[in-house]
Amino acid sequence: MKTPIVLTLAILAQAIGNTCLSKGMKNIAALSSTENGFFLRMILHAMGDPTLWLGTLLLILFFILFAAALSWADLSFVIPVISFGYIVNVALAHQFLDEPVSSMRWLGTGFIFLGVILVSRTGSRRTAAADNPIQRSPAR
Repeated sequence: MKTPIVLTLAILAQAIGNTCLSKGMKNIAALSSTENGFFLRMILHAMGDPTLWLGTLLLILFFILFAAALSWADLSFVIPVISFGYIVNVALAHQFLDEPVSSMRWLGTGFIFLGVILVSRTGSRRTAAADNPIQRSPAR
């Protein structure tokens, strides 16, 4: 039961973190680059932008949850399931960043969703022999 919960939290942290970073970086890009000291103002603005901090913290949380999931589930299961975050990213970008999402992009996102469903039906457990060091044959 812990794998679906951790992966769901990881997906949400990643998608919301990416959305926050994108919004914060677009705010920085809106600064005028023609004035003297633009680079310094950009860095100071980035350091004081709570949206960028929140995005960074959420992506750190994503990495921690991702690493935890990899400690008990197969990489070949975790990576495709985490890719469900692509779908959430597209939806959040459309909803909160007012990004236009074409029907072809939604169709591609739908294919990702179908792939995630297929992979998630295979389960996340390693084989018993791989989990039990006593059953493994020693390497010589």
